[in-house]
Amino acid sequence: KKVYDYLDFQRGVQSFLNALPAAEMYGMRTGIRLFGPDNQTVLISESLLDSRSIVAAPNTETIYNFVWFNTKDGPLVIEMPPDVLGFINDFWGRYVSDVGRPGPDKGKGGKYLLLPPGYTGAVPEGYFVLNSHTIGNFICFRGFIVNGELRPSVENIKNHFRVYPLSNPADAPPMNFVNISGKDFNTMPATDASLFENIAQIVQEEPLDAVDPETRGMLAAIGIRKGSP
Repeated sequence: KKVYDYLDFQRGVQSFLNALPAAEMYGMRTGIRLFGPDNQTVLISESLLDSRSIVAAPNTETIYNFVWFNTKDGPLVIEMPPDVLGFINDFWGRYVSDVGRPGPDKGKGGKYLLLPPGYTGAVPEGYFVLNSHTIGNFICFRGFIVNGELRPSVENIKNHFRVYPLSNPADAPPMNFVNISGKDFNTMPATDASLFENIAQIVQEEPLDAVDPETRGMLAAIGIRKGSP
C-alpha cells in the first residue's frame, strides 16, 4: 500500500508540473473572461500596468493587449495592427506563432487565419495561416511608447486590431477594448488542488490528441481522462 500511495503521489506531482503551462493559460482565460466573451474582448493597458493587475512577468513600459481566441465555431481572422510585437500560444501553453515585428507580417500588420484542430475546409489566400492543436488559444501583444506618448499606440491598436469568423465577417460583433490599467484582477494559475480541476476541464474541452500520449497517460493515472468525471 505504501508503494502504491507513493506512486500516486509522484504521478500527482509530475502531472502538476507537466500541466503548469496549461494551468497558466487557464488562468489567463479566467482573467480575460471577467471582462467579456472570447474573441471580442481585448484587455489593453492604455496607461501601462502596475502591481494591482496580477499578470505573469509584465513590464511597465509597454502597452499590453490580451485576448482569448475560441475556434470552436470555425476559423478566426485576426487583423494585426502595424508596429506591435507579440505571440500566440495554444491552450497547453505551446507556441503557435509570433505576430507583429517578429511574426510573418514583419511589423507591417496584416491578416492572420487561425485554424481549429483537424480543420479540413478551404483555406483562402491572402492570410498568414496558423495551425493550432487546440480550440482555445491566447494572444499577447505589445504596443510601444512613441516619443514619450501612449496615445498614438493605443489608437493604432484600437483602429486596426480585429477578430472575426472567416465564415461571416459582416456579422461579427464589434471589438470591446477594456482598459485594464490600475485594475485588480488575477490571471495566475492555481497552486493548490484546484489546478487538477482546471486541467480536467481543459482535457474535456479540447480534442483527445491536443496533448501528447505521455502527458495524457500521466493524467489518466490520477483520474483525469477525457469523457470521464
